Amino acid sequence: MALPTSGRRRAPAARPAVVLLGTALLGAAALAGCADPGASAAGNPSEGAQATAARNGVVYNTSPDQQRIRADKDPALAAEVPELIGKDGKLTVATTAGSIPLSFHATDDKTPIGSELDIAQLVADKLGLELDVQVTSWENWPLKTQSGDFEAVFSNVGVNKDRVKLFDFASYRAAYMGFEARKSATYDIKGADDISGLKISVGSGTNQEKILLAWNKELEAKGKAPATLQYYSSDADTILALSSGRTDLNIAPYPSTVYRENTRDDLKVVGKVNAGWPSETLVAATTLRGNGLAPVISEALNEVIKDGSYGRVLERWGLAEEELPESKTITAENYAPAQATAAPSQAGKAS
Repeated sequence: MALPTSGRRRAPAARPAVVLLGTALLGAAALAGCADPGASAAGNPSEGAQATAARNGVVYNTSPDQQRIRADKDPALAAEVPELIGKDGKLTVATTAGSIPLSFHATDDKTPIGSELDIAQLVADKLGLELDVQVTSWENWPLKTQSGDFEAVFSNVGVNKDRVKLFDFASYRAAYMGFEARKSATYDIKGADDISGLKISVGSGTNQEKILLAWNKELEAKGKAPATLQYYSSDADTILALSSGRTDLNIAPYPSTVYRENTRDDLKVVGKVNAGWPSETLVAATTLRGNGLAPVISEALNEVIKDGSYGRVLERWGLAEEELPESKTITAENYAPAQATAAPSQAGKAS
């Protein structure tokens, strides 16, 4: 996904934003601000039951006992793992544990679980390595991956033109942002015109913020009222503001908005946009540029795509519509962003 621009335009006086979350250092935010929510209101599953039956037919297991779908070791692939990475027998994976159902803490408030880690487990299995999960902040994964603390990042990271200068990628899921609103709302969010004059909560330094800032620029050029962006210090505060009417919309990773639509009675999805808008992007495992690990992860992903275990993981978490037919290794040498196509409208979609 494209990064927030360093020369971010300031809001005019007529459009004050309620800023409750401090902006991260620009360098870290620029690399980190993407598909992961930051303050995207993931919700806190530890406050609910250990198994939630949703309206979309998915039973979400939020307990520490995940009974993950596993894959068999491929000795040929295991032999391709770079020696410096495989010598300890572990695949050290970073995740932020900040967005249900992607990566979040189980009901014990300490065990990281979710679709991102299930996919990482499949990769580790194929490579004959033990999965070593390290929870980190969204702002810290770039530097810690560069320093070698993390060998791969599985945390809803999107590919963009700036990241490929520092990292290599192995794609494994489509990447979308969802707009969510109260159940009674009639919004149908397809583009800039549809957010004019609305109050929208968004994570600071994220790609979703970049999209909204670009759309506001379009609105101002047309002489229309821009949206007011509002920032909250916690997920709970973000959703409380939405459900109580203090904000009109929240923009967050699409899987999280779908989860809330199907597990709550008061919220629904009212729009969908490619997370790399105006280009298309993909979610990918992120590795240090040039260390040789990304191509091996892509091969492992293609094996689990072929044997069906990848598809079962996505179905388990209600993410089947973001399934990819194959994984591709994306580097600075072959990166070529495509123009984003319009996402289908979500207005009126059944819960």
